[in-house]
Amino acid sequence: MADEDQLGSYVRLPNRGFLRLSGPDREGFLQGLVSNDVSKVRPGHAVYACLLTPQGKFLHDFFLILDGESLLIECEADRRDDLAQRLKIYKLRSKIEITPVDYRVVAVIGTTAVIPNAMSYPDPRSQLLGTRMVLSAQSGNSVLAASGMTELQWEDYERRRIAEAVPDGSRDMEVGKAILLENNIDLLNGVAWDKGCYTGQELTARTRYRGLIKKRLVPVRIAGLMPPVGTPLIEGGVEVGEMRSGQGDYGLALLRLERLRNSTAIKIGNTTLIPEPSAALAALIAQQPA
Repeated sequence: MADEDQLGSYVRLPNRGFLRLSGPDREGFLQGLVSNDVSKVRPGHAVYACLLTPQGKFLHDFFLILDGESLLIECEADRRDDLAQRLKIYKLRSKIEITPVDYRVVAVIGTTAVIPNAMSYPDPRSQLLGTRMVLSAQSGNSVLAASGMTELQWEDYERRRIAEAVPDGSRDMEVGKAILLENNIDLLNGVAWDKGCYTGQELTARTRYRGLIKKRLVPVRIAGLMPPVGTPLIEGGVEVGEMRSGQGDYGLALLRLERLRNSTAIKIGNTTLIPEPSAALAALIAQQPA
């Protein structure tokens, strides 16, 4: 997808939901829980972060957005209630309120149209994923129609996301099992290494400083049938990874680093997978100890 062909285009992201976190303790409450630095949230600048188990395994990922005197949490729509319940477990005596709110979000690729009263922020994971705009559920459709932008298909955005090796929440990261660094959250500005402790911080730091990463999520070009999500990738009787989400002939696979260092195509039955890591991801893979 060439940017010059899609200036001022948007794609609806219907799989996203919102929570509002209000109250005087909102920032301090989250700061001790999530993987990124909440203090860096400001108008026009969102923070991408994750909530982990105490053992450092993935539970939720989300964006934190400033909305006046409160914080918006943009998360997976069908897991919004689960996130709210998990946050409430840690509430204790914190002066906060966690409530669901009805917003819609679109990703704008290329030149961003001026939309009155819309909260907007560059996607902090990758500039190629454009600018996200949060709109009222009631007026969102009419606002978009009046913006002059053209609508892109969801499939176009998916291929862009996959090319950037960006996991789509629990579609790509197994809840309670996935490790942030294996899923590139460190490369996607989702971890603050210089903040204080947070839930799951010890394992996250240890995997980085001790070089314990054994796998990475990488884009793969697919010739043949797309393996279903979660399919173990068996090559010559050896498991070399696991399939994640895909679109058309393009997908994400969690592959073992030793296999990635061998850059040849991976034959899985009648399907061929060709790893296509970005230059930055390829360099990082090369630096990991064998």
